[in-house]
Amino acid sequence: MALTRRDFGRNVIGGLAATTLGGVGACESGSDYASDAGLGGTDAGAGGTDGAASCIVYPQQTEGPYYLDLDTLRRDITEGKAGASLEVVLQVQRADCTPLADVALDLWHCDAAGVYSGFPGQIGGLDTTGETFLRGTQLTDDEGIARFDTIYPGWYPGRTTHIHFKVHTSTFTEATSQLYFPEDVTAEIYETPPYDARGQKNTSNQADTISSANPTPLAMVTGNGSSGYVASILITVA
Repeated sequence: MALTRRDFGRNVIGGLAATTLGGVGACESGSDYASDAGLGGTDAGAGGTDGAASCIVYPQQTEGPYYLDLDTLRRDITEGKAGASLEVVLQVQRADCTPLADVALDLWHCDAAGVYSGFPGQIGGLDTTGETFLRGTQLTDDEGIARFDTIYPGWYPGRTTHIHFKVHTSTFTEATSQLYFPEDVTAEIYETPPYDARGQKNTSNQADTISSANPTPLAMVTGNGSSGYVASILITVA
């Protein structure tokens, strides 16, 4: 039987509940933990915060209308969805930038066509009720790192390219936010199949009302279309 987040919460996370959580931020890329993991952030596309600054805190952001509590741990969340291969690497840290181990991370995003799993009324009138693609939960390791295998997210009208995440240090959700991508990387990927069928997104990082409300460091993206991409970011739960 698959391990669920609630099993994990009963056995492990409950012991961490004394940790106080608030805003989510990006720790400095020069820390030992950042260097070991190869993690970091780039300048914010929505207003000029620098991911290399020390523990820049940005406010929690909306979970949006498409969150599902699947309660199942898995690293590969693609379920056969077509798109540019993307490994998402998140390192969760305490307010002093030491790693926060054994916490749960929920991750979810739309597919290349801008469609989320699990809900009716999607783009083109699609009903994805009962489907679970591009959603999953992972637990952080001793260095506070969790990894997901997925595809580069597509876009839908009114939003820039983004991925949602939640951080759990107990059986309750303690932090909710979103991560964003450099414009040049997104533009390059959206020129390739299957993204090119829809063209470039209609909302930039700067124009997105959620990402621009409070400037946030962008994910650091490496790789290419042949070998796949890796998006990494440090997040601080204070």
